[in-house]
Amino acid sequence: MHEAAADPILRNSADFTPSPATGPRLGIIGGGQLARMTTIPAQQLGCEVVVLENNPHSPAAAFASRSVVGDWKTMEALLELASQVDVITLENEFVDAGHLAQLESAGHTVWPTSRTMALVQDKFIQKNTLESAGLPIPKIRATASQDELVAAIEELGLPVVLKARRNAYDGKGNATIRSLAEVESAWQRLGGHLGNPLFVEEFCQFSAELAVIITRGQNGEAAIYPVVETVQENHICHLVRAPAQVSSDIAARAADIARRAVEAVGAIGSFGVEMFLTIGGEIVVNELAPRVHNSGHYTIEACACSQFENHVRAVLGLPLGSTRMVAPAAVMVNLLGTAQASGRAGGFDAALAVEDAHVHLYGKATSGPGRKMGHVTALGDTLAAAEQAAIRCAQNIHFGILS
Repeated sequence: MHEAAADPILRNSADFTPSPATGPRLGIIGGGQLARMTTIPAQQLGCEVVVLENNPHSPAAAFASRSVVGDWKTMEALLELASQVDVITLENEFVDAGHLAQLESAGHTVWPTSRTMALVQDKFIQKNTLESAGLPIPKIRATASQDELVAAIEELGLPVVLKARRNAYDGKGNATIRSLAEVESAWQRLGGHLGNPLFVEEFCQFSAELAVIITRGQNGEAAIYPVVETVQENHICHLVRAPAQVSSDIAARAADIARRAVEAVGAIGSFGVEMFLTIGGEIVVNELAPRVHNSGHYTIEACACSQFENHVRAVLGLPLGSTRMVAPAAVMVNLLGTAQASGRAGGFDAALAVEDAHVHLYGKATSGPGRKMGHVTALGDTLAAAEQAAIRCAQNIHFGILS
């Protein structure tokens, strides 16, 4: 496990002395594991990478050229980052689109654009945008009050899923309602009584959850990764199988829907497109993630060019790399915390003895229940062999080891 760099912290512009330019300067808003895994190929392409995060020892800080310590919810911190880089990208969908628009107005380059983020980060707007583009989505209704929620339930039938329009991930911000008696508790749990904007969606009976990573370049070029199957537990992705065991027709339809979805929002960079394969064989879009995505972590080892490298290529205006898999099958397993404890990991001897398995740890200081601490990817001649190796490797790793 990598320790944090000795002193990557840049507290203000007065501390910054530019080094001789050797390549593009890439700024990443956010310093979590997605920024960490983006920073590595960016450096391989000759970039200086500067991350913005309020934690001086963020997962990305160990690899970035510099870190700006600040709150990316504020214009002050965003402008500080922008002053030191040529291109800005982001590792999450929570950065206010209005703030990104201000950066663009000040002459800074931001990919994805503020317009794209405005269409995606509000999930109700996102779904309406996709539907307007002719893409299949579950039925949705706005719910500004409990009365509107009850009316929507009467129209859509039970069960339904109540969702927060903004700032939700890994199931946070979702509540399944199976009876009218659960309406009030779901409304309270998601903050409807506090004015948190919500909407309701019909419950989708699915046979599998599919996902596709699409990297879209500034010239409209699209690199389409294999369709994968994701396995969720408690709304958190536990396992990804690549490629998904579906017919060639379903795979082609899923890839086409994903491509059209990212085009509909003007995507630039790597986007994750999550879909449901219904029990009737239809495909509907569940959600877009305007960033590199958990369902594409397998691409680091399994594809000629990873989603992370292709994201960097896209935001820098470079040609996109091949999405070809280098092995017949790959399976990724997330390493999740089980309790509040140290982020130190143990079990490496047994884990690293598993052939064809690759361990990635994110360098987080503390673990917690369901917190993503790392992942394992295994390659194989078959999905069954890759899955067996990935699970065997992952089962040996545990967190909470004291220093």
